Amino acid sequence: MPHSRARPRRDAGRGAGTAGRNELVSRSLQSAEHCLGAQDFGTAYAHYLLVLSLAPELNDDVKETFQYTLFRWAEELDSLNRTQDLLGCYEQALELFPDDEVICNSMGEHLFRMGFRDEAAGYFHKAVKLNPDFNDAKENFYRVANWLVERWHFIMLNDTKRNTIYNAAIQKAVCLGSKSVLDIGAGTGILSMFAKKAGAHSVYACELSKTMYELACDVVAANKMEAGIKLLHMKSLDIEIPKHIPERVSLVVTETVDAGLFGEGIVESLIHAWEHLLLQPKTKAENGNYEKYGKVIPASAVIFGMAVECAEIRRHHRVGIKDIAGICLPTNVKFQSPAYSSVDTEETIEPYTTEKMSRVPGGYLALTECFEIMTVDFNNLQELKSLATKKPDKIGVPVIKEGILDAIVVWFILQLDDEHSLSTSPSEETCWEQAVYPVHDLADYWIKPGDHVMMDVSCQDYYLRVQSISVFGSEHEMDVAKSFTKNKDFLSLGNEAELCSALANLQTSQPDAIEQTCVLESTEIALLNNIPYHEAFKVAMRKVLSSLTPEKLCLAMDTHCQNNEMRCGSGQNSSEQSAPEPFYVLDVSEGFSILPIIAGTLGQVKPYSSVEKDQHRITLDLISETNHFPKETLEFWLRHVEDESAVLQRPKSDKLWSIIILDVIEPSGLIQQEIMEKAAISRCLLQSGGKIFPQYVLMFGLLVESQTLVEESAVQGTERTLGLNIAPFINQFQVPIRVFLDLSSLPCIPLSKPVELLRLDLMIPYLNTSNREVK
Repeated sequence: MPHSRARPRRDAGRGAGTAGRNELVSRSLQSAEHCLGAQDFGTAYAHYLLVLSLAPELNDDVKETFQYTLFRWAEELDSLNRTQDLLGCYEQALELFPDDEVICNSMGEHLFRMGFRDEAAGYFHKAVKLNPDFNDAKENFYRVANWLVERWHFIMLNDTKRNTIYNAAIQKAVCLGSKSVLDIGAGTGILSMFAKKAGAHSVYACELSKTMYELACDVVAANKMEAGIKLLHMKSLDIEIPKHIPERVSLVVTETVDAGLFGEGIVESLIHAWEHLLLQPKTKAENGNYEKYGKVIPASAVIFGMAVECAEIRRHHRVGIKDIAGICLPTNVKFQSPAYSSVDTEETIEPYTTEKMSRVPGGYLALTECFEIMTVDFNNLQELKSLATKKPDKIGVPVIKEGILDAIVVWFILQLDDEHSLSTSPSEETCWEQAVYPVHDLADYWIKPGDHVMMDVSCQDYYLRVQSISVFGSEHEMDVAKSFTKNKDFLSLGNEAELCSALANLQTSQPDAIEQTCVLESTEIALLNNIPYHEAFKVAMRKVLSSLTPEKLCLAMDTHCQNNEMRCGSGQNSSEQSAPEPFYVLDVSEGFSILPIIAGTLGQVKPYSSVEKDQHRITLDLISETNHFPKETLEFWLRHVEDESAVLQRPKSDKLWSIIILDVIEPSGLIQQEIMEKAAISRCLLQSGGKIFPQYVLMFGLLVESQTLVEESAVQGTERTLGLNIAPFINQFQVPIRVFLDLSSLPCIPLSKPVELLRLDLMIPYLNTSNREVK
């Protein structure tokens, strides 16, 4: 074979290849270590990726260093908003380490911050399955579980009465001939399974939440109905025929109702269903098989309301004080809670909050009889369409008891068919809360028999809106009549000059000061109303500042106190005594806080606030102005800081803080995450004798027996769900910590006295014990 060439032996080539690979791996490792030292995490990550793909046997050796590099590089990508690159890096890392719980958990944290809660939960859940003792992943999963599977799912599934009545109504409809069923907003799929058990031939169910959709798939399979129920992971508004379901159905079942009835989009989804997914409705004149006609369960609803006095609602939605620890609140600032909804608003946020009125702390007093607000027929397409465009109805309700008008409380009766109904009234034992419309902007909130509470009700933006709440008393009727007569007199004037003069007078009657609206969370309003809280901080601040330089401060305070007496009334500017070096106070508590302004009343103090919202800054400036603080007394620290990690640093590197105020307890009742790390940083930035506020926290515990707490935490067996096996699947999302719990209104039996469990000292960390046995 004269043209044949000698071929290299395979073994020799393999040896040369192995040597080359080893050389490349060795060089890449050296380069990765060099880049790490130079904090070039992106290049280091690329080198480690090459090493691990060429030499998988080194996985265990470089795993920890690779994780560190990945996390640091991910932080850089996150700060640069390079989202796709960040996610790509994690996907590459998980291909190399598919069973690494730390990488799974970190991936979940990034996804959660980006708003991908469902996807984040999947990674947290996987991390916990890989390592059940991995506390970071467990805590993350518990936090996200509250978002993914809201607690009302447990309460509703444990509501035997609700389940029984829905089952009976669905069974009746199917028996009468409605054999093809669509379940809108399926949740766990319980209504779909009621329909299948009742004998429906075709059952379709749609669910938008990925978590709930996957949960429903598991539940339906466990109940051996997967062949008879088709689950769709989508909104009902996106369902098309025949793409997703083969033909129009004869029955839609849904429970997409919230405390305000319309808040979960039931009107929009039923308008779409009648136009695209349901058979035509049966008219009264027609008889025959129901299979040929469309219908909806629930069939209709009647909405009711009642005016109430309730101190708990008041303190969360209305700032009811004018002076807080010596600070006067300006009259031209109007504080509002997010639940407030003005007539002119263009926002589509929920115009109400919710409460379980039977358990509201301190109870409530009904000031009117319950009155009918609105009825809605879910089987009438034209009525559903007219809801959003219909002008508001004006309702006047007579007052039956004197008291403070704090809110209009709303509930409804859901008529499933002509025989079965559910009420969400405060007097019913029900899984539903009631919608609460807090009352704002009245000159006088005290009402009495003889008065009438007036309001406009509508369904703008498919939300139930109760607006323009006002009070008319018998003594006001004459004034109102006079006012109308006066306006008519204006119109009858023949002289154009007089008309112009009258209009000019109306224009100049506006207040001189520009009114500033400040929207606060209900928890922020409740805190603002908490006078003892602010008084205690003021006393503690004065004590700390006095201990730093007693003589100088006392002299300054004496001068200040003399001037402070005139502040709220006289309108004269106080003459503060100058000091060569002020005390620096930084408030890094979350949300709206007037603590820096209170600190500014204590002599030569330079307070800094870390509020982020512009309207909050404007409000704090107006409060400072009202209290005659020199301009720029209060500074907003985030204006000085571009990098959030530097938020605790002082403007001048050679200066230290006298007081740093931290948020320790969240409104939910949980201790803030990483509070001890924040405290450690803060201690390093305090001047000698300076303090962190609060200095320490005492935690107490109490043993209780509470059937309510049990039912709100997990689904109890199969009896409440009428024999359907749902509990094991949804209970994967139960959480070991219940937040936003008010012990004063929780139905429970105390089994012990309150016991001190833990002391968290933010100033002396080595005194904190991580383990302690309490009997």
